[in-house]
Amino acid sequence: MTRTHWAAITAVVLALLFAGAVTVASAGDSDSAAPAVPASDSADAGFARDMSVHHQQAVEMSFIVRDRTENTEIRRLAYDIANTQANQRGMMMGWLDLWGLPKVTPGSAPMAWMADGGGSHSGHSAAKGAGGPLMPGMATEAQLARLGELSGKAAEVEYLQLMIVHHNGGVDMAEGCVRLCSVDSENELAQGMVDAQRSEVELMVDLLAKRGAQVRT
Repeated sequence: MTRTHWAAITAVVLALLFAGAVTVASAGDSDSAAPAVPASDSADAGFARDMSVHHQQAVEMSFIVRDRTENTEIRRLAYDIANTQANQRGMMMGWLDLWGLPKVTPGSAPMAWMADGGGSHSGHSAAKGAGGPLMPGMATEAQLARLGELSGKAAEVEYLQLMIVHHNGGVDMAEGCVRLCSVDSENELAQGMVDAQRSEVELMVDLLAKRGAQVRT
């Protein structure tokens, strides 16, 4: 990615963070009955918390595969995903800080902010992890461990298969925020995630085909 592209991304990140701050400030001056900030149990807060966790795993998987292959194309993809999702995670954590809301709500179920509770998305049920149900697309600890044991083409295939499922789950979550989130800047970020991750899924499907592998169902 060129320096110009990174400059553009930085500008977007700063603009969205500023928009979130303005949302908080302007809401406090409004004569409307709407609360100044989203409630802790709102879709806005729930999405920010859950997608931050979801993004963190994508960053983790991307760093794992970057160290398990020498393929330039896969390493570039992993680097782009890690940087994009780390930046977006920082934005969502920043919004929670601006809203004065906790980043973690112990005892609350993942995806409770969605109307359907996050039970089924695009035909994929949430996986089960050691700590209970996982969010849509999340890899299990066993899958992460396996990725870390592979190398070369085998690691590339495993990463692509896991990340396609991960991205599809993330798209479902982001679409939920587009429907339910009330903060404009967060809604815009969610729509951007939908568009970008769908595009990356198409790329990853092609990369899998080049390696003689198919999407995992």
